[in-house]
Amino acid sequence: MGKKAKSSKKAWRANISTEHIDDFFEKSTKDALSGGSLTQLPSESLFYVDKSRDLSVKRKIEKHREKVLRCDSLLQRNPFVQAVPSSRQKKSKKTGKEVQTEKDSVQGRPKKDGALDSGMVDIWDDKGENTGKTKKKSKPSIIPAVEVEPPGCSFNPSFESHQDSLACAVADEMQKIYRHELGPKPVPLTVPGEVVDKEDVYFLEVDNGSEDDDQSIENQDEDGDDEHEKRPSITKKVTRVELNRRARRSKQLRAEAEAKKVKQLSKEIDFLPNIIQEIAKEDEEKQKRHLRRVVAKQERLKSRPPRLGKHKFDPAPVQVLLSEEITGSLLKLKGCSTLARDRFKSLEKRGLVVPTAKSGRK
Repeated sequence: MGKKAKSSKKAWRANISTEHIDDFFEKSTKDALSGGSLTQLPSESLFYVDKSRDLSVKRKIEKHREKVLRCDSLLQRNPFVQAVPSSRQKKSKKTGKEVQTEKDSVQGRPKKDGALDSGMVDIWDDKGENTGKTKKKSKPSIIPAVEVEPPGCSFNPSFESHQDSLACAVADEMQKIYRHELGPKPVPLTVPGEVVDKEDVYFLEVDNGSEDDDQSIENQDEDGDDEHEKRPSITKKVTRVELNRRARRSKQLRAEAEAKKVKQLSKEIDFLPNIIQEIAKEDEEKQKRHLRRVVAKQERLKSRPPRLGKHKFDPAPVQVLLSEEITGSLLKLKGCSTLARDRFKSLEKRGLVVPTAKSGRK
């Protein structure tokens, strides 16, 4: 039998494509799994008109809104940014009632024209300016600003008061002299030397030779000791009896040490009242010493200021007249320009000015 032609009707049925049928089944299966076909849903469920943002109305509002500069917008507080809390909050001395009354009074006041709703204030407005700087209160000095000199320093003093003031002035001067004479002498910068003779040089060389001999003898002794140490040491064998004796001895020493500790502890317990009394006496002595130190410091502050710089305060000498200079009249009194120096020394003495070095200029 011969082959059939492809153009026959039976060949047409064999060559029919079924892809569209397979695609339909796949699509229907997907629609069934996803919840239904989108072609069957109404358009209202698929599309809607968004009326939540009306651009035309927003543009109208922005036109009538006041424009804020960028510098002003930076100064405005951002409500979405929280301030960083401080680790140490300052304790307010005001009570809760006072704070509440202040808040009520602030809320009741009308806002100023210069202040904005954002809390901005005119920086050029000097009214109600509060710099926040607090002045440090200086401690009052114990020393008065103007000290009254003793009666012996008057232009017409009595004989006894004049002699007392004169004795004080002489004592101060003598104290300075003694301090200068008896004080430690400074180290000289140069040491004076003399020319050494030839004979002295010979003796010096001999002394150096003797020192060398001593060093050589010491070196020989050290060498002998080293040789003695290098000799092999003979170790003696320790027997069991010796080991037992050493163990008993160490045990006995430990027992004696423990008994001694117990005895010392019992003795300390017996002396406990005496120890308590000694501690109380020491505390009392410390308190007395502290009190004496405080009183001495106060007395010292009455006569000299606290140490402010590297130079100590040098008090001015007592202005007392000599016996020949006493005339008994202000008209015959010799004038002297010590007012400025006296005021400056008073400032230094009260601790208001740092004492300076004594200048050589007079």
